[in-house]
Amino acid sequence: MAINGLGTAEQLRDPNYMPPVAKAIPLGIQHILAMFISNVTPAIIIAGAAGFGFGTPGVGDLVYMIQMSMTFAGIATLFQTVGAGPVGARLPIVQGTSFAFIPVMIPLVAGQGVEAMATVTGGVICGGLFHACLAPFIGKMRFALPPLVTGLVVLLIGLALVKVGIQYAAGGVPAIGTPEYGSALNWFVASVVIVVTLGLKFFTRGLMSISAILIGLIAGYVVALIFGMVSFGAVARASWILVPDPFHFGVDFTFAAVIGFCLMGVISAIETVGDVSGITKGGAGREATDAEIRGATFADGFGSAVAGVFGALPNTSFSQNVGLIAITGVMSRHVVTIGAIFLIVCGFVPKIGAIISTIPIEVLGGGVIVMFGMIASAGVSMLAEVEWDRRNMVIFGVALSVGLGLQLEPGALQHAHPTVQVLLTSGLLPAATIAIVLNLFLPTTLADDRAPEEPEGVRHDAYLRSTPSH
Repeated sequence: MAINGLGTAEQLRDPNYMPPVAKAIPLGIQHILAMFISNVTPAIIIAGAAGFGFGTPGVGDLVYMIQMSMTFAGIATLFQTVGAGPVGARLPIVQGTSFAFIPVMIPLVAGQGVEAMATVTGGVICGGLFHACLAPFIGKMRFALPPLVTGLVVLLIGLALVKVGIQYAAGGVPAIGTPEYGSALNWFVASVVIVVTLGLKFFTRGLMSISAILIGLIAGYVVALIFGMVSFGAVARASWILVPDPFHFGVDFTFAAVIGFCLMGVISAIETVGDVSGITKGGAGREATDAEIRGATFADGFGSAVAGVFGALPNTSFSQNVGLIAITGVMSRHVVTIGAIFLIVCGFVPKIGAIISTIPIEVLGGGVIVMFGMIASAGVSMLAEVEWDRRNMVIFGVALSVGLGLQLEPGALQHAHPTVQVLLTSGLLPAATIAIVLNLFLPTTLADDRAPEEPEGVRHDAYLRSTPSH
């Protein structure tokens, strides 16, 4: 029996099933609405860190980055859904610009202008190719990256980004030191976004709930428009058609960028494995096959490398779309293919990117406060799976202390070589390295070696388990 006119339950669990076109098109666009803002935000953040975009003469380069974020997220999604040889899982996997690489990219471009993007381009290409090369081995590497490690890394990504969210909500880095920074108006506009987003997320269902951040940003945009905070000059100057430009920013292969992107590529590959497993479990009620995991990892890395050639940022599978498949119950890869085509079409129209670039930074700040907080929450959720014995507490504590400490006090590395500073100041790479090494080589604890007892007067509802995480 057909469900809501889409097909039978068995058909909806089949990735190769094509629902009726009239139903498939809105379902595909729904996938894009769920990831749209998250997909273009990294480009805005990196451009802002470098010092171009948002009212600067370099706004044209920001528009280009936004367009490439859409274009190559769509192309990378097609690699996953349609596939080509060993590339692609042939599953409804939505690819988008990765937040995970932002803490690594910011030190590479900080205050150096659009010229610094050549270094990022080189890193994205090499990191993507390395990521693709992990495909045959990724299943065997998972033992080295248990929830203790992956949860710590995701948590640190979120903690590294929350400062950006607060700065944006207060008025942006260029406004620091001015009377306008942190003004009541700035915070009011950002708060409108947060309140509307949370209201929709928790008190509505369906598309309204799924697109809560997008609608929240629209609400904040309207408020900013009323207060005269929006300028449409960039829209008027933007063209209607944009063809991707190979090596738009040039290319420069530096040791720090290549190593940083390659190491983060390992984390991104593990994230993709988790998303593939989540899609097959939530949409088809089965485990992912080895071929699907290999194909997804190959497409993840290859898509990033191709994007890098055209000045875009690294791509990865988007977890929010995994949840959307579980909600809709539609496992069709063809639905996601329709969404990818829609995204590519948007990517060829610079007017769309120019409109996005008119979003006041305070409005974006309200949205990213929610997004970055959710990244940190996802890390905490992963860590909830850890067996918190003394051994794992020590590993987590040492790695977190070093990683978060370097984020908070980058000046501690002022005497280190510039390449070392770039690799370590994000805190992610040293924390991940410490956690992986300690988890592999520290001896396991005894069965009765439990976590320290809590102070007297604090009730312990249950003993913490002591089995090591690997």
